[in-house]
Amino acid sequence: MECFVVYRNEIEGRFDPYFYKPTFKLLYKSLKGFKDIEVKKLGEISKRIKKGIFYILAEEYTSDGVPFIRVSNLKAGTITNENLVYITEDKNKKHRNTEFHPGDILISKTGNLAISIIPKSLPMCNISQDIIGIEIKEDYNPKYIAILLDSNIGRTQLKRILQGQVQPHLTIGSVHEILIPIISPGSQNKIIKIIDHARMIKKQKEAEARQLLDSINDYVFSELGIEVPRLKDQTTFVVYADDIKGRRIDPYYYQPRFAEIMKAVKNGKYELIKLKESLKVNEKLEDLKNYDEIQYVDLASIEKDLGIVKDYKMIKSSETPSRARQKVEKEDLLVASLSGSLKSIAIIDKDETNIIASTGFHVIKKSENYNNWYLWALFRTDVYQILLDREATGAIMSAINRISFLNLSIPLPPLELQNKIAEEVKRRMQKAEQLKKEAKEVLERAKQEVENIILNGENYKS
Repeated sequence: MECFVVYRNEIEGRFDPYFYKPTFKLLYKSLKGFKDIEVKKLGEISKRIKKGIFYILAEEYTSDGVPFIRVSNLKAGTITNENLVYITEDKNKKHRNTEFHPGDILISKTGNLAISIIPKSLPMCNISQDIIGIEIKEDYNPKYIAILLDSNIGRTQLKRILQGQVQPHLTIGSVHEILIPIISPGSQNKIIKIIDHARMIKKQKEAEARQLLDSINDYVFSELGIEVPRLKDQTTFVVYADDIKGRRIDPYYYQPRFAEIMKAVKNGKYELIKLKESLKVNEKLEDLKNYDEIQYVDLASIEKDLGIVKDYKMIKSSETPSRARQKVEKEDLLVASLSGSLKSIAIIDKDETNIIASTGFHVIKKSENYNNWYLWALFRTDVYQILLDREATGAIMSAINRISFLNLSIPLPPLELQNKIAEEVKRRMQKAEQLKKEAKEVLERAKQEVENIILNGENYKS
């Protein structure tokens, strides 16, 4: 809880207390107190500030045409081509006022306030209604403006002007009012070099982390003696009655690639066992009446890329969701059952008595007879992600039921080899986690240096 006083003469038309937090007041006092640096409103240095196309259906996206930028494309200060969609030339002509070009700035209206500048590799694009586009006047450096908006100076102002209770969002009018210190060209260029260098180092570290994580897949199968075949989907194939034998009747389950995978796994060094034969999978639902509060772990708590629990949510037992029913302990393995979240696999790393997991997980209890870190690595491999997905059933929200999960076959080598694989996998994963942390810190330090240059008057003229 935070307590502070707001005087009548400080009211600026907003009545929500958050708007008047002392942190915001201090920043605005600093920005307005400059003597040698001109401070302008973003609206004064912009040709136009527009939000994107108000209404467009997913069915209107095309495979080529004019790139249509959505919030998911705003990453690392630039535009990513991942999941990029397009709209037709005709559609773009109807919405020419929201067409933007290299050097223009894009800000997400909600969420984590992603801020990007359109690169030269994207000659033109249009934007979704969840994005605000900003075209800066020729006399000002848009790259410096974008960096400033992404710094604590800019983000603090953006957070302050968010409006709305359910889903806070930016408005065009409030974005016009953001204060921009216009420092010397020399200082602006210095800031751009600092951030560009930091982003380059960050990208390198993230790539190294990605390479380490990807290497786990091949390492596990090398130790198990499994040669994974090249796989491809076949839209036409034959299923014989004898192949079904009372099992599922949906065609997807019998795609030939699944048979190829299982053949490769069976041809490995170690015999396959069903989970129910050797692993202890939780089947008890906890009564939360005995708890004042719990540490809740659900699918959103898992950092999918690293496979770790990133968030234990403290919740009063009287306010817990209905899915919070599985008591878990340190070193228990959580395996997501929901089809779209199968990479949400993690090991509990806290030794406390009030950790409760969602029923959206299958929980493999820790045991001296097998190593959960080995199982963690196995279930996160490409092959077992495919096999887990095969077991999911349900039309609307497909999931792996308990029976299907327990009947899944896995190689369970001698414990000595499991331990060896587990230790090497943990080493690679921890190194990747450290690299990701370093990557984040590199950029944060650079942003702090930028703020010091602006707020502490380090103003280069060259």
